[in-house]
Amino acid sequence: MSRLSHINEAGDAVMVDVSDKAVTARTAVAEGFVAMAPETLALVTTGEAKKGDVLAAARLAGIMAAKRTHELIPLCHPLAITKASVDFETSADPCGIAVTAEVKVSGQTGVEMEALTAVSVACLTIYDMLKAADRGMVIGPVQLVAKTGGRSGTWRAAPASTKD
Repeated sequence: MSRLSHINEAGDAVMVDVSDKAVTARTAVAEGFVAMAPETLALVTTGEAKKGDVLAAARLAGIMAAKRTHELIPLCHPLAITKASVDFETSADPCGIAVTAEVKVSGQTGVEMEALTAVSVACLTIYDMLKAADRGMVIGPVQLVAKTGGRSGTWRAAPASTKD
């Protein structure tokens, strides 16, 4: 591996200078999963969670998190995001909620961190909204699924063997 881009020759942490990079369309997709008991998932699907609409709250939290990633992750560039979406799919086996985020920008740096942050915060919000019913929920894995644009082009994660 070559030297880290966020460390200068003196070993100091620095924000990468992207001013000479071309503006390109960039997209990133990330996913996560919140595993829970079937009774907890039923609270979501029937709309009976005491704190309200779990998925609506998690969707808004994830989108807001994508927009504020530069405030949460050191050395991330503030970006004029053109799209941030968070979607959910319930699952009986394994029991839980799959979370997917897609983030787009036309810019000089990618949006992988924004997509990962959106998924992470959406998963945390699901946990928060349901923790009174099920403190044993497990979040993870959270991972980048795909990215496009920029100098490195397109990248896709290998299919996970644990998702058979």
